Amino acid sequence: MTSASAIIIVLLVAAVALAVKSIVHRIRYGSSCCGAKDAPAKKIRVKDKDTSHYPHSYTLQIDGMHCGNCARAVENALNSMEGVWGRVSLEKKSAAVLSKQPVARESFDKALSDAGYTLITMAAGGSE
Repeated sequence: MTSASAIIIVLLVAAVALAVKSIVHRIRYGSSCCGAKDAPAKKIRVKDKDTSHYPHSYTLQIDGMHCGNCARAVENALNSMEGVWGRVSLEKKSAAVLSKQPVARESFDKALSDAGYTLITMAAGGSE
């Protein structure tokens, strides 16, 4: 084996190792259009999941969501709000939100803006 052959073999092994590392990372963390290199943020879950405690409902149209990591960030921003339970649809670029008290558009706008997203429209489902 010549030194040129040895160098080629080493380069091929290195390329295969990088490809395997990339595949393992995508399997483990999913792929993201946002270029996230780390594990996705931990999902913030609401403690009170009794829907009867949430008499107010809203549908939010949100701009800036492109992938599952974006949807999780939006859902986390909503679920971090006191008395709010949000569920995001990436496909519809929207969130179905329940709340214990009425929520002003400005509050949703600020929470989403702080997370890097834009509230386009807000439709109140009304109190039940």
